[in-house]
Amino acid sequence: MRTHHCNQLRASDTGETVTLIGWVNSARDHGGVIFIDLRDREGLTQCVFRPEESADAAKLSHQLREEDVVLVTGKVSKRLEGTVNEKIGTGEIEIVATSLTIVNKAEVLPFQLDKELSNEDLRMKYRYLDLRRPRMTRNLRTRHRITKSARDFLDEHGFCEIETPILSKSTPEGARDFLVPSRLQSGHFYALPQAPQQYKQLLMVGGIEKYFQVAKCFRDEDLRADRQPEFTQIDIESSFVGQDDIIELVEGLLVRVFKEAIDADVAPGFDRMTWRDAMDLYGSDKPDRRFDLKFVDLTEELRNCEFRVFSGAVAAGGVVKAINAKGFADISTGQIDKLTKLAQDAGAKGLAYIQARGEERESWRSPFVKRMTDEEVEALRTKLNIEPGDLILFAADQWESACDVLGRVRLACADMQKLTEGSTELDFLWVTEFPLLAFDEEEGRYVAVHHPFTRPHPDDEQKLLAGELSTDIRALAYDVVLNGHELGGGSIRIHEATLQSAMFKALGISEEQAAEEFGHILDAFRFGAPPHGGVALGLDRLVMLVCGEHSIREVIAFPKNNKGSDLMSQSPAEVDPKQLRDLRIQSTARKPAPGSTPEAS
Repeated sequence: MRTHHCNQLRASDTGETVTLIGWVNSARDHGGVIFIDLRDREGLTQCVFRPEESADAAKLSHQLREEDVVLVTGKVSKRLEGTVNEKIGTGEIEIVATSLTIVNKAEVLPFQLDKELSNEDLRMKYRYLDLRRPRMTRNLRTRHRITKSARDFLDEHGFCEIETPILSKSTPEGARDFLVPSRLQSGHFYALPQAPQQYKQLLMVGGIEKYFQVAKCFRDEDLRADRQPEFTQIDIESSFVGQDDIIELVEGLLVRVFKEAIDADVAPGFDRMTWRDAMDLYGSDKPDRRFDLKFVDLTEELRNCEFRVFSGAVAAGGVVKAINAKGFADISTGQIDKLTKLAQDAGAKGLAYIQARGEERESWRSPFVKRMTDEEVEALRTKLNIEPGDLILFAADQWESACDVLGRVRLACADMQKLTEGSTELDFLWVTEFPLLAFDEEEGRYVAVHHPFTRPHPDDEQKLLAGELSTDIRALAYDVVLNGHELGGGSIRIHEATLQSAMFKALGISEEQAAEEFGHILDAFRFGAPPHGGVALGLDRLVMLVCGEHSIREVIAFPKNNKGSDLMSQSPAEVDPKQLRDLRIQSTARKPAPGSTPEAS
């Protein structure tokens, strides 16, 4: 239908007769001469309608409004001197129209496409209009380039793309499953996969050796800006590999992706840091190192402090940690209150702080400094490098709790100080040696930090086999992090039935339950399963970071909102009672009154 797209013509095409089709981006009447910017996904071209060139086209052009779909034929002409638009590729030329066809009229839009809209629900309701924005088109095309680049890279390295089932079996551990009732087997349910974990391990047992998949995954969990009930992973598994092999592969893939997607040069050989060091220094297993604000341990210096928040935590076996937010002593009371509430929400009783407004301790504003000895104050001054204008923030509790609280405060403080605003740095990091187990106080048992197929660190393997359980047992697990975001994670897997059984036992899964839930994979391990490991990269988050967005909803064509709803198609929705009868299911949900929430009868 067209000879060129709307970002193709240049001054060298002057005099050529062309046909363009697209949406009216804007229309302007200059004394009876109509100018429009015609838009398609590639860009804009200005078209001008003059009565002397075509009376019919000029007359029809007066009917045009934004987002009408039109077909324009005309001659390429250089713009007059002083009217060149250097902001767009076609800014030197315009199309002098000789023919105009209105292909489709647009009604008045629910919102303007050339303005940012804070009402996200309105954007989601009319997502097909939102996608016309150049920013959204760019994001989806970048997603395509990243996906293609990853596929090409893995293909070159001998990996086979293999689809695994969407309808699978619900198993314990991990997030809540989405369940799908079976019509043919009444009372039985499929589960949508949280990840292709077991299937890709079975592919390794099957001798595939190198597998990958751009895989849809589903988790029925509470949503945040960086989560969706359905999301996409670049899922990878390989046989006869160790941790370093997977890390080298992923680094090569990311180097390729960033080069081909945004022409960014990323150097392989990312830094590595153990989970314990990451928590100890930054209070996060995905630390943002673009700003310093490292933790300083003050446990010994404040062991006997008169301020009981500190000494009491140490006496209970805990720690005291602090950060120095340089030059932030003028923090407002409202900001202090916000940081304090953040600490309390994370489990702290409050937030201790010092505003060093001058050199001497008498000028320090703090609720507890007057209860500290001169030696303790000097220890703080030395270890934290306190200078006039600094803000010191503390956490005192058991090690992991104190690290977690101060880590959250650290990020909020950096946000208030705008420490990463405008940053173009790409700080890649591997976090390794995660704990294999965590203790669930509510259930009174150990649970898998990653999943029950994660292999323990070789130095800690005998502890698991001997049943000497603790949270100090490390895993051969690793996460790749970019600017404080987890891009993906993986592990070397258990491939022996005996070690896998020991892991299930540690998690409180009986032999009977293990046979019922995981019998297929335990059986497979008895027939010569190879050593194997893998990784899953979050495609949505990767694209989000490449595009410089702050939410994965901006890089997914049709996302759900933070309540898991698709406002455009109005899903989830009620279904016809006959469908439920066919499934032998009866709904007990009462239809809620307007403004109320659903309840089960």
